[in-house]
Amino acid sequence: MNLDPKQTDALRAVIETGSFEQAAQALFVTPSAVSQRVRALEIALGSALLLRTRPVRATQTGQRLLQYLRRVALLQHDLDEELNQAGRAPLSISVAVNADTLATWFMPALGDLLSKEQLLLDLIVEDQEHTYALLESGMAIGCVSTQTKPMKGCVAEPLGAMRYCLVASPTFAQQWFAAGLTRASARNAPVVAQTHKDELHVSFLQKQLGLPAGSYPCHYVPGAEPQRSAILAGIGYGMLPESLIATALADGALVDLAAAHAVEVALFWHVWQVQSPRLEALSSQFVARARTLLAR
Repeated sequence: MNLDPKQTDALRAVIETGSFEQAAQALFVTPSAVSQRVRALEIALGSALLLRTRPVRATQTGQRLLQYLRRVALLQHDLDEELNQAGRAPLSISVAVNADTLATWFMPALGDLLSKEQLLLDLIVEDQEHTYALLESGMAIGCVSTQTKPMKGCVAEPLGAMRYCLVASPTFAQQWFAAGLTRASARNAPVVAQTHKDELHVSFLQKQLGLPAGSYPCHYVPGAEPQRSAILAGIGYGMLPESLIATALADGALVDLAAAHAVEVALFWHVWQVQSPRLEALSSQFVARARTLLAR
């Protein structure tokens, strides 16, 4: 089946902006024109592609089509440049990563790769347990995830592991855990997590103390750096990447509440098997560099 580029451009714009009105602005047409193009594409494919909610979301079929369209766009971009033998134009790629990865090893792993390959980065920050869904939905062309199994048509490259410690400021530790990390004290001491999707502290407290989620108070402070700042300020305690707090642990600004129970989280780079040459080069070099920065 031949896909009408005006219709597929309209679909991509609606999914990426979340509304017909914003898609119309991006495409310099009316919202009615965008709606008609998407509807014509749905009729041609015999399937609904969008859920008309606020924001607009793609159906499962729409997600699969978005995956396809983004991959084709990357391949087409590189082919056009090769055939035209023109200077490389910057190409935007969407990558999903978790906040802890972004705050520690991700940028050093990329180094000069983006400039070398003439790529512009469009980062989507999500919990490492949920970045996989962004690749699956077509919103990202690659992701760092804890998922070990690749989805159909993708590969999962092991990167290494991030080591996490349960830490608090000395003042907070003395106030709440003077007798050590116990079930009774942890029921009342406030945790600092990044989002409601943050599962690391939940699994730790469940495993070590038998405390289920919701049985203790919790602050939510989005972002790895703000979370660290909150814990340093004595607002609560929580799980932080060891590489992010090495100095604070060494100088006593933070104390490890469970030194014998550090948690290692294995990470994987998920990307499509069929990639544009530029993205393939980025992926291979990124994986190699990440492996030198993360624990193996």
